[in-house]
Amino acid sequence: MNILPVNQLNKDLNIDAAAVVEKGEKFYHNQLTECADKIALSAEEKPIILLSGPSGSSKTTTAMRLKALLEEKGLSAHVISMDNYFYPLNNLTHEELMKVDLEAPSRVDIPLLDEHLDRFWKCLPTQLPIFNFADQTRAAGEILCRRDKELIIIEGIHALNPEVIGSVRQHARGVYVSVRTRLSLEDRLLHPSMIRLMRRLMRDRLFRGRRTEDIFLSFRSVQRGEQLYIMPYKDSASVSIDTFISFEAAVYANFLIPELEAVSKDFEMYRKVEEMLYFLKSITPIESSIVPSHSIVREFIGGSSFNY
Repeated sequence: MNILPVNQLNKDLNIDAAAVVEKGEKFYHNQLTECADKIALSAEEKPIILLSGPSGSSKTTTAMRLKALLEEKGLSAHVISMDNYFYPLNNLTHEELMKVDLEAPSRVDIPLLDEHLDRFWKCLPTQLPIFNFADQTRAAGEILCRRDKELIIIEGIHALNPEVIGSVRQHARGVYVSVRTRLSLEDRLLHPSMIRLMRRLMRDRLFRGRRTEDIFLSFRSVQRGEQLYIMPYKDSASVSIDTFISFEAAVYANFLIPELEAVSKDFEMYRKVEEMLYFLKSITPIESSIVPSHSIVREFIGGSSFNY
């Protein structure tokens, strides 16, 4: 278990925040480079990369940066989000929709995904689906035909679940990403899931217009889904990446502290709010302007060089 003391983080930020950013980015980049090296070694026999991790782990940025690193090695790669294989729900009433377990593997159109994974392996032309979260519909997208020696990166929360990915496992390499490092302050540790929750708070408030309280409440079902459908399969991955970025909480603090302070103490999950505030108020804040455009952090605060 990796632990980063907040006091040490603050000391480093006060001396040279830019150096902290550079070091934090390097920690993540080095893991990606090692992962890309392993993928390249078995690219021909295992051209399918299954990238999984819980919500807020930055699967999307990791997949895109892996693609870039692989292309630097002369390997062509395509990134496909498993979210596009979700079943359409536009025909359900609001009451029916509220009963759907959005974290369950049954949310995925497994027969269609299984067919497409087989076609990717066989280098057959495949019409990709596109899922629209706004109206819960699915439409036909571009046609992709993997060429020999090209790689397909499938990213999604169920990408390591054998119930979902089927027989393609023998032609695939699994990659598991999550926040693994804990912040420490005095005698308290901040669980990695709280960093992922910070990321969701940033993203969902800025880009999806959701209320802070609703994000906290939905995170309970997200964590339940993680324990049931994601965690049991993480050890099947041959590569594990810690997506913790040492300075990220210092960036989020400027935005999140006012948002969290506005939450009523009567809120049923206020203890979690209080815990997050305890750590964020103890961290020296930094401006987002020094965060590189390719950083994981940009996935949640905006200004990324990647298109999501």
